[in-house]
Amino acid sequence: MNKLSHLIVKLRYIILIVAVALLIPSAIGYFNTRVNYDILTYLPKDIETMKGQDILLDQFGTGSFVLYVAEGMEEKDVAALKSKIEQVDHVADVIWYDSVMDLSVPMEMLPSKVYDAFNGDDATMMFVVFDEGTSSDGTMAAIEEIRRISDKQCFMSGMSAIVTDTKNMAEAETPIYVGIAVLLAIVVLSLTMDSYLIPLFFLLSIGMAIVYNMGTNIFKGEISFITQSLSAVLQLGVTLDYSIFLWHSYQEELEKTDDKNEAMANAIGATFQSVIGSSITTVAGFVALCFMSFTLGLDLGIVMAKGVVFGVIGCVTILPSMILIFDKLIEKTKHKPLMPEFNRIPKFIAKHYLAFFAIFLVLLFPAIYGNNHTAVYYDLAQTLPDKLESVQGANEVDKKFEMNSAYMLLVDKNLDSASMNEMIEELKTTDGILSVLGTDSLIGPALPRSFIPEDLMSDLESDEWKMVLLTTDYKIASDEINAQIAEVDRIVKNYDPKAMVVGEAPCTKDLINITDHDFQVVNFVSIGLVFLIIAFVLKSFSLPFILVAVIEFAIFVNMGLPYYTNTTIPFISSVVIGTIQLGATVDYAILMTTRYLNERNAGHDKKEATLIALSTSMKSVIVSALSFFAATFGVGLISSIDMIGSLCMLMARGAIISMFTVLLTLPAMYMLFDGLIMKTTFGVRKEDNESHHFGHLIHRHKVA
Repeated sequence: MNKLSHLIVKLRYIILIVAVALLIPSAIGYFNTRVNYDILTYLPKDIETMKGQDILLDQFGTGSFVLYVAEGMEEKDVAALKSKIEQVDHVADVIWYDSVMDLSVPMEMLPSKVYDAFNGDDATMMFVVFDEGTSSDGTMAAIEEIRRISDKQCFMSGMSAIVTDTKNMAEAETPIYVGIAVLLAIVVLSLTMDSYLIPLFFLLSIGMAIVYNMGTNIFKGEISFITQSLSAVLQLGVTLDYSIFLWHSYQEELEKTDDKNEAMANAIGATFQSVIGSSITTVAGFVALCFMSFTLGLDLGIVMAKGVVFGVIGCVTILPSMILIFDKLIEKTKHKPLMPEFNRIPKFIAKHYLAFFAIFLVLLFPAIYGNNHTAVYYDLAQTLPDKLESVQGANEVDKKFEMNSAYMLLVDKNLDSASMNEMIEELKTTDGILSVLGTDSLIGPALPRSFIPEDLMSDLESDEWKMVLLTTDYKIASDEINAQIAEVDRIVKNYDPKAMVVGEAPCTKDLINITDHDFQVVNFVSIGLVFLIIAFVLKSFSLPFILVAVIEFAIFVNMGLPYYTNTTIPFISSVVIGTIQLGATVDYAILMTTRYLNERNAGHDKKEATLIALSTSMKSVIVSALSFFAATFGVGLISSIDMIGSLCMLMARGAIISMFTVLLTLPAMYMLFDGLIMKTTFGVRKEDNESHHFGHLIHRHKVA
């Protein structure tokens, strides 16, 4: 590493030029990476609902649909509007009354259930069918065009409308997320740094690493909007600490030598060893997300693990080059750090360790109970503000038609008419079902098959399947609709074992089941990986249990608070926050524990070792936590998309809770379990104990 460090210093101008040049292909990659705004597409491809979606697209040319409500319009005006909508690119069909009969024929000739499906009070409803998937660019463009040609008395409800609004909002707010994260990061750096200019170079080098990370996503083809919105602020939060450490190491080396190149080479070596070690736990947390069968975790996990790697590389190449090249400017802006030294607080904490351990025990069970009972929602419309058109459309459909959602059945076309009619009648009596619309439900004494237009028949029947549309007054993701879907599935499979229940509501039901399982898997994998890393780094059997227990307690407190504040959080927060908080903040505990073991090896008793470890690590832990807090808190505060805002707020709060837990509870663990730690830690009490990768992190306390 010594040779590489000196080479980096020698080639600093070339490194900076190359770093700037690489921004161009990275920017091209960034702008050519598609963003997916439909998280339901991340469900496993082999489940029935996703197979059904493929059949709809392949055999019916139907990727998605929305419910379109027109209020206070004459029938002829609705028909004219329908004709306009049919001309919009990627609109496959618009199903309304005149799809079944000519307008000269009274609507009352339709079966009552069918009539009620199209009409309510002064409103009438159309089913707008698209020829591409729910979140495809073509479908979203079609939604925007339909809105343009519609008036204020027209509303759209459905997943495609929600996805379109999510896209518009995310595109507008993502630059603001980055801006506010940078602003708060500057505040933190102003408190902890001894130069007014160095924070700028920190943010420039991290910004380059973020652009490289986002640009290389082009190899994935597309990323989710959650990954797109969060990756920059998360990467800033988890890698800012590396830059701070490099600067501190450089300042220490300057006290030993007047040769700035030599000082920087030594600082790079020290930084690389410690940052590699501390980044492993963070990467492990993101890698754990890749084990989710709901592949949104894989998407976020890969991008963020990659981001941490780019952050480390940038910290030991780009940042040192900037510091050396602009050394004179940086020196002119030096000042005394604003953050105070912590002298009395560590003594107070060490003296009252039993009280803090008692608080830990008292809070443990309420935290676990709250964590296990925090309410979670899965309805994606709930993540958006009420002012959006898609949310207003859903409310209008509910108000005018007492309908909350619609989904579809795919049934074997060769199923005999008697069985089909019997199945339809049974479905009509199922709790919450408002209407059952298909060719067989339209055909009857009042409307023979010959009356149904061929276009409508092709919309509802393919060579192999018949499509049946169900409308329901139950809300998506509710217990009622999930029970209804299970009952509908049972009924249709009694008549056709190959039949499928498809659509947004069945997909959401699968999402609930899959993410419940993923939550257990991700927690198990993340805890297991971090446990092994701690055991390897600290060469101890007992310390992994202690450190993981401390951070898991912080996670329980963080995730339990929504229960006690009566807050319902989006499902994705409950799945990923634990592993992100564990991976990003367990380093606080490893840092302090490394110093504690070193002091015990140096011959200090457990009280002295605990006090020294706490005193020397406190500022570093606070700076690390504040850096993570700064990157995420502002986004949580301003985001209009609750799925992003809630996740960022939980991460920001989690960093602070982990900080207090490590500083207040971990010293008590040292004092109470010192005997066990000493007996179960390899190589302890040896003067030459140099085995800890995180050992170099202890130097952070010497500056600030």
